Amino acid sequence: MEQLADVVEGRLRGAGIRLTLGGEPTVVPFEPNGAEWSVAADGPTKLPLARAMARELQRSAWPGSTLLYCPGKRYEGEVNPRWALRLFTGPDDAPPVRWPASGAARLDPAAGAAWLDRLAAALGVSLEPLELRDPLDRSRRVWAVPLSAVEADPTAADTTIAWLPAAWPLAEERRQLSGAPGPAGLRLPLEHFPEELPRQVLTLEADGAAWELFLPPLTRRPLTALLQAVADSLDGLEPPRLSGMLPVDCDGHWQVLGLTADPGVLEINLPVCHGWRDYDRWLRRIAAAGERVGLRSWKPGPEGRQEGTGGGNHLLWGGPSLEEHPFFRRPAWLVGVLRYWQHHPALAYLFSSACVGPASQAPRPDEAAGSCFDLELAYRCLQAADDGAGPASPGNDQRGLIGETLRHLHADRSGNNHRCEISVDKFWNPGAPAGCLGLLEFRAIESLPAVGWSSAVALLWSALAAHLLDPAQRPSRLRDWGGSLHDRMLLPSALWADLQAVLADLAADGLVLDPEPFRQIWDWRFPPLLQWRRGDAELEIRPALEPWPLICDFPREGGFTSRFVDGSLRRFEVCANSAFRTGWRLGLNGRELPLPTDQNPLAVRYRLQRLYPCLHPALAPTWPLRLSLQGDGGDEVFALNGEGSRFDPLAGEAATPLASQPWSVRPWPDSCTIDLRLDQEPLLEQPAGA
Repeated sequence: MEQLADVVEGRLRGAGIRLTLGGEPTVVPFEPNGAEWSVAADGPTKLPLARAMARELQRSAWPGSTLLYCPGKRYEGEVNPRWALRLFTGPDDAPPVRWPASGAARLDPAAGAAWLDRLAAALGVSLEPLELRDPLDRSRRVWAVPLSAVEADPTAADTTIAWLPAAWPLAEERRQLSGAPGPAGLRLPLEHFPEELPRQVLTLEADGAAWELFLPPLTRRPLTALLQAVADSLDGLEPPRLSGMLPVDCDGHWQVLGLTADPGVLEINLPVCHGWRDYDRWLRRIAAAGERVGLRSWKPGPEGRQEGTGGGNHLLWGGPSLEEHPFFRRPAWLVGVLRYWQHHPALAYLFSSACVGPASQAPRPDEAAGSCFDLELAYRCLQAADDGAGPASPGNDQRGLIGETLRHLHADRSGNNHRCEISVDKFWNPGAPAGCLGLLEFRAIESLPAVGWSSAVALLWSALAAHLLDPAQRPSRLRDWGGSLHDRMLLPSALWADLQAVLADLAADGLVLDPEPFRQIWDWRFPPLLQWRRGDAELEIRPALEPWPLICDFPREGGFTSRFVDGSLRRFEVCANSAFRTGWRLGLNGRELPLPTDQNPLAVRYRLQRLYPCLHPALAPTWPLRLSLQGDGGDEVFALNGEGSRFDPLAGEAATPLASQPWSVRPWPDSCTIDLRLDQEPLLEQPAGA
């Protein structure tokens, strides 16, 4: 993979392109117990494990880096913002703050004011701390210190920082933190802060077991100077925990790694990776550090098999800077990428989670739109805006046109442009927070249990980026998949054939990828339910993907609503070789199944359960499922187990004679799926383009 990565990077550099990679792998504990490891974003074990992971990465990857607890995003229905740990160091891995060797002593709460005097001396100012009460812990001592800063010349390489301490004249009865959990800096009574002062407050809290500083919001150089003054004032103390906000001007000056609370998982936001080797190195660092603290990228599933974490492993493309962004002046290349992905469903479905389709977290743009017309029209407009001059033409910077054209179409059916297979919500949208980062996010990639698999997927993506630099390799228009997208193209055999076509395109262009890691992913994603062989006859059954339907808003505690998908439907694909087709019959629940051929695959859809809430509550589960194999060599009977994870043999049970009426119920005549919920007649005519 490293040799191919060098070839890919060489092609990109030869075209004047520096394509950066980012990632959002997710991890869970070895024993993922508790709501925070299933449905909830936070819980009692998640932050301690995140801090342990951050400390291990500080030790093994970024010695001397600084760890900052930051308030993260706030979601409807959640009382507090989610937390986000940020680990940062300099662009060349040189720490911006020189921390002394860790001291052993903890700050005595009674010595808090004296330590603030030492900090004031290091800054060369006189601070005016205000002591506050903590209603959650009366023994904890808390001081608030108004402190702002001004740079003499923010544009100069070296500038003087003027510190501006202030007093906070607060009435005694109001000197109390709020009752919300979290660092003291997020609980200040700022509604009583002097209006003429900037709301920049340093807080110190200590309880004898630990001490913490909440840093005032400052730009990068004043914040660095403040942190260095803190480090210089420790005098044998262990460093405090740090909370605050990353400076808005840290991009390009600091490398940042994030650890954030997400429902069911701990999400890790990788620093910007300047090429595939850098990305692969970080994935291996994360895996090794996680192993040492009890975190990994998979959780145990039925039958002892490994399952994904339930979270994503999204891959991001961007540029080293907005001035050198690879797509801003090459909209035709971007359109080529988007069309190619639309032509190959394997890129959307093979590496994603079990929930796919319009109701998933990463629907394809054509799934959400329901039609290719507006997408094709938008792509043609972007293609026409490319004058072919590339970065040599400053007037060809089309970031605004790209962002405004795509963000309304690369979205789910509710209009959420974060939930899309290829999301552009962070590409160029000046009206959104963090909307102008120039990032293209591939969201249809889930966590995988092996680092090498995730690295192989990233290399496949990078190889396609290089391959599609040639206009001759780009599709000229979108493909209308019709009903086959959610029928034939969600079968394991079809997805593998489609990925083979992608690998063949790359090989013909001199970019040869080893198919073995992808075959392993395919085999892990679609573990066999039954592998049967008698002489030359072979039968194999694997689970197939099913686009679960979205049901309506559902009330939640607190007056909010949630959207659920009905995950009761399951589907499996039946594959049989010619020897089986000529010598055996296949029955399901006493009725014969038509045998598949290379041209006409066969899938069976059934309902596993009927949990509330669900779609079609009047339809009972199509259960149990019994499979009978009848041929000259004898009869065999199998039953699908309760989880739908394997067909178990029923030893000693004879196959019942097959009814004269075979299974033939399909959603439409050309569908490859037998739907056990249906009557003998299909409900729908064949859709256009199927």
